[in-house]
Amino acid sequence: MFNTNITSVIDLITTFSTQEKCIKYLEQIRWDDAPISPFDETSKVYKCKNNRYRCKNTGKYFNVMTGTMFEGTKISLQKWFLAIWLITCHKKGISSIQLSRDLNITQKTAWFMLQRIRACFEIENNNELEGIVECDETFYGGLNKNRHKDKKVERCQGRSFKDKVPVLGMLQRGGKLTAIVVTNTQRKEIEPHIKTFIKKDSKVITDEWHAYSKLKTDYNHSIVNHAKKEYVNIEDNTIHSNTIEGAWKIFKNSSKGMYNHVSKKHLQYYVDEFVYRYNTRDLTEADKFNWLLLNSNVRTTYNRLIA
Repeated sequence: MFNTNITSVIDLITTFSTQEKCIKYLEQIRWDDAPISPFDETSKVYKCKNNRYRCKNTGKYFNVMTGTMFEGTKISLQKWFLAIWLITCHKKGISSIQLSRDLNITQKTAWFMLQRIRACFEIENNNELEGIVECDETFYGGLNKNRHKDKKVERCQGRSFKDKVPVLGMLQRGGKLTAIVVTNTQRKEIEPHIKTFIKKDSKVITDEWHAYSKLKTDYNHSIVNHAKKEYVNIEDNTIHSNTIEGAWKIFKNSSKGMYNHVSKKHLQYYVDEFVYRYNTRDLTEADKFNWLLLNSNVRTTYNRLIA
């Protein structure tokens, strides 16, 4: 039995000192030591040599890494485990440059590893929300005032996103956050996401933006009028969007402080990373690590990432 109460990088390296120990632990986490075929979950499984198994119904061979982010990798599982620990436990994550130095690999390989890990973070960004839910958008991108004169964008204040990418957030008070990169902030784009993730008849709190104007049909909709400098409703101080605005502040501070550049194409991966870290903030480092290993069955190819 492995020590699952890992509290530091030293514990991690000591516990998973060999590839064999990493494989056994992954089998314990994912299969509870009862191998399941990734090709047919109902099939009987035969154990073969070198940690391989054979699916009786399909005749195909597999191991615990088949169909996961680890499939086909030439990087040792010890390095993978260390990368997962660092990105899940560090409050701001880790850059590919820093990871390449820590693991003694190329920056290109480190970036690919991190993107594979980020693809698994989606497990925490698909929640059914209910009760009191705050909704708000944020816009990811550099401040116009900080740009060089020839790179400034005209009329980009407020909800203009000529130079930024909009992200819709829905945060259940006392619960979880869901955040989706959207193409624009119009009602036809915003409303379907709200109806997908927020349970009908919940209390939804937003600002006065017109994209939220029809929510009262399905929700108990309350508005905080930011245009009138109202940030907490005078009659009911529970009506505010301060919680999700606080989450956005953490997101921007952490991402801008860690990454030099995040492209629009890959922004959802970084949003998923933040949401995973936000939703698991009350878990121990070991539980964050184990939760991701348990849900590591997301296969992302390099060609897909750079397409």
